[in-house]
Amino acid sequence: MKARVKWVEQVSFLGETESGHAVLMDGAPTAGGRNLGPRPMEMLLIGAGGCTSFDVISILKKSRQAVSDCYVELDAERAETDPKVFTKIHMHFVVTGKNIKPEAVEKAIKLSAEKYCSASIMLGATAAVTHDFEVIQE
Repeated sequence: MKARVKWVEQVSFLGETESGHAVLMDGAPTAGGRNLGPRPMEMLLIGAGGCTSFDVISILKKSRQAVSDCYVELDAERAETDPKVFTKIHMHFVVTGKNIKPEAVEKAIKLSAEKYCSASIMLGATAAVTHDFEVIQE
């Protein structure tokens, strides 16, 4: 996998992916940014959320669960001193569908957390990553 990050101005950077997508990242105004895009650490956090959600949906579909919606809310804490790594990340999944089995959701989240989600497994090297979920039946 390859990527390119180019400095734009002040503390704004354009990230370009090998698959041909681009995203603008920017710093907070207090750090000289203009708030034109997410912070790099926010990108890291939503990347982990996207990675694990991809797994959870894939596993639930293979389990023949009739999922109509799924999202994960991430709540992270960072170290107070540099490097301000994530120290805690909590992922709360909300899965909606018809006759969704809670045990299937629990299993999908566990498989993602322990086997498939490379992003959250990497972040787990410095952060305590926890999960919970709720199921909304339609």
